[in-house]
Amino acid sequence: MTAIDLISRVLFRDNNLIILDKPAGLAVHAGPKTSENLESMLGDLSFGLRQPPRLAHRLDRDTSGCLVLARHDKALVRLGRLFTAHQVLKTYWAVVKGRPDAAFGRIELSLKKVSNQTGWRMIADAGGKAAVTEWSLCGADSQAAWLEMRPLNGRTHQIRVHCASGLGCPILGDPIYGTSSGEPMHLFARSITIPYRADQPPIVVEASPPPHMLARLSGLKKA
Repeated sequence: MTAIDLISRVLFRDNNLIILDKPAGLAVHAGPKTSENLESMLGDLSFGLRQPPRLAHRLDRDTSGCLVLARHDKALVRLGRLFTAHQVLKTYWAVVKGRPDAAFGRIELSLKKVSNQTGWRMIADAGGKAAVTEWSLCGADSQAAWLEMRPLNGRTHQIRVHCASGLGCPILGDPIYGTSSGEPMHLFARSITIPYRADQPPIVVEASPPPHMLARLSGLKKA
């Protein structure tokens, strides 16, 4: 990804933060199997400041959409407090296999990380960390459903596990918690609302669905 490509994905920018539409397939951190990562590119988003912005939270490699970057140290601290206090509202869209029995609901499944020789994954476990996700049905057909998901925590793989284990409806293309047929994962961070300053309206930003999800979404009848 070139600097021009990355800059074109900036959805919002002020003196304190940047909200980026992260593409699916781009890891946020370097790893043993990662040849390209967002963190190594953040210097292209300095926009005149001495230091590059830093990640205020994370998105999975295969999840696209709204990602928040702090432009300086004070902003990073403030955003960290807001995320820790669950004051930042994150909304995701997912296309899942099957259809939930209800039109909306709340999933409360604690999550725990387990590892073995082949890797790691998150599982639902009463002894894990508390995780709550609210959801609503936006559309469906005979095989799949379009869900809007609002995680009240920020646990790793929270929405993916909650869809698969909590609803029995794994996300399409999820290679860990579903049955991937080679298609990209159908999950993206649709919008984010940040009450950055108490004396000002919150910052509200939306991202457009990635190309691989558009056809699926357009084919699902509104609920």
